[in-house]
Amino acid sequence: MQELVRTNDLVLIGAIAALLESADIGHMVADQHMSVMEGTIGILPRRLLVVDDDAARARRLLKEAGFGAALRDGD
Repeated sequence: MQELVRTNDLVLIGAIAALLESADIGHMVADQHMSVMEGTIGILPRRLLVVDDDAARARRLLKEAGFGAALRDGD
């Protein structure tokens, strides 16, 4: 799996995950349950990971949808 996005913005993660879901791109949000460790203050970022085979397509989709600035380096 490849990390595409790392952020504390839960709305951004949700929007990107919904977009990937609608495009049938395999993904997962890692570290979403870390609030137990951090005390729910939101300092630990969530990571959005995609299946290796879908990474290039996911990057294109996110750029086209206007989320290019949120992408981690990897192009």
